[in-house]
Amino acid sequence: MSYEELILTYQSELSLYSPEQLRCIPAPGGWSLCQLYDHLILTTLDYLVQVELCAAAAEERPQGKTEAGEQVFGLGGFPPVKIRLPDGPENTPCNTHSQEDLMRGLDEVLKSMRAWEKKIDTINPHHKVKHDGFGWLNAQEWFELAGMHFRHHLRQLREIEGLIGIEPREEGRGRYGSSASG
Repeated sequence: MSYEELILTYQSELSLYSPEQLRCIPAPGGWSLCQLYDHLILTTLDYLVQVELCAAAAEERPQGKTEAGEQVFGLGGFPPVKIRLPDGPENTPCNTHSQEDLMRGLDEVLKSMRAWEKKIDTINPHHKVKHDGFGWLNAQEWFELAGMHFRHHLRQLREIEGLIGIEPREEGRGRYGSSASG
């Protein structure tokens, strides 16, 4: 599933939630749907800033990925495990956004990704920015990471929906298919 199909899927799902469903935190230490969407938007926009930094870089970086980076990019996605961010305000997404706020955020992500997609192959692949866990990534890899991140969180989206009582919808009616599980 392309990044565009993923974002459109998230938008389709978002349009079906009530405000209560959007903000319900189903388990202690867990996230609401609103927090998940906020995390996806902010993380993707950060990844695109890294793409821009790679594009503007003046020097080449010979360094490569970490072992974890090689694994994730070798698989083409994150392994199907939960990744817990350290506790703290910087890792606690907002739970007060409206459906409209989140839709605008996804629109901004989609617009930015479409713009970068047109020029991503023109960026020197040796211009890199360091990712804390995956090592030195070039613009193409940061861009690819955005799509992998959206695919990875589909599992969490399904889990939260189940915990708050949202029944799976039939494929083709706003619900992603099994091929999207990443």
